[in-house]
Amino acid sequence: MATKTKPRMVSTHNDLSEDVRVQMVDLLNAQLADTFDLYSQVKQAHWNIKGIEFIQLHELFDDVAGIVLEYVDMIAERATALGGLAMGTARMAAANTTLPEMDADLTDGKAFVEALVERVALYAKSTRAAIDTADEAGDMSTADLFTEVSREVDKQLWFLEAHIQ
Repeated sequence: MATKTKPRMVSTHNDLSEDVRVQMVDLLNAQLADTFDLYSQVKQAHWNIKGIEFIQLHELFDDVAGIVLEYVDMIAERATALGGLAMGTARMAAANTTLPEMDADLTDGKAFVEALVERVALYAKSTRAAIDTADEAGDMSTADLFTEVSREVDKQLWFLEAHIQ
């Protein structure tokens, strides 16, 4: 079993301790992987949706993807602001995401919505856990970032669930 090495940190005048900053960079990169993966899965649904509700769901999925993409950038930039490195390539996200993979054969609107509801709910749960972790570490700014993400993700989950309730 490989041992985890301490990530390289750059010098910063940020007053959080290096231990806290390392912990937060790890947390941010974990969420970054899930956020980038969620974005790509929503785009997969956007590109491949078929059926009678095509335009409605095509546009909804694109709106959701755009919102998630904003959080990819915010989370990555917070990691670098703390002196860490953002681990943000597609391969890095794929290697580190906790979200289940999207079925490549999906085209049905309801099936896509159900799959996205599952993934967005998992992401919302991990985001709330990240709020708690950042809060416990004393990094209110990272907790605040995740709180903003959580509020919007819950709203997007509501929009998606409304289609299948």
